[in-house]
Formats: sequence, C-alpha cells, structure tokens
Amino acid sequence: MRRHALAIKKEDNVATAIRDIASGEAATVGIDEENMTVTVHQDIPLGHKLALRPIHCGEEILKYGTVIGRATREIQLGEHVHVQNVESTRGRGDLA
Repeated sequence: MRRHALAIKKEDNVATAIRDIASGEAATVGIDEENMTVTVHQDIPLGHKLALRPIHCGEEILKYGTVIGRATREIQLGEHVHVQNVESTRGRGDLA
C-alpha cells in the first residue's frame, strides 16, 4: 500500500505529507508499522502537515513526539495544519 503521509510516534496528532495530497483524497498515513486512512479537506502540499484527529484550540501540536506549536483554532481530522491554524511555541521569550 502506497503511503501519502507519515507520523513517527503514535502520540503525534499530525502527519507529514510525503507527496501532494488532493482535497477529498483518502490518504494512507503510516505510523510506525501501522497504516490509517484519513480523508483530507484541503489540498496538502508535499512536506506540509495534516491532522490525525481533531485538535482543540490551545492544544499542543505533536510531530515526531515533540511539541512544535499550539493550535490557534479548532482543527478537524484531515485538515491542513499550517500557519493559518498553528502558532509556534519555539524560541519565544514570551511563553513560560
């Protein structure tokens, strides 16, 4: 089965597209040795992220088992996860 996106850790709530994924496509996401299918809601370019489950506003975004940001609004399963709905939490002096 050809994979469209990959997640490294089972606790990750996003996966990274390893090819362009078209809106409405049922994407196969590899997580370790397992696969899951996620229908995407927007075009997701190669290298961008998609949500593996609903993510609530203020919730941490986990990629590779590491926090890479925080959701700025509700994010639905299969939605493009990018600057329109995530703020960085790295290298910011204003966060404790």
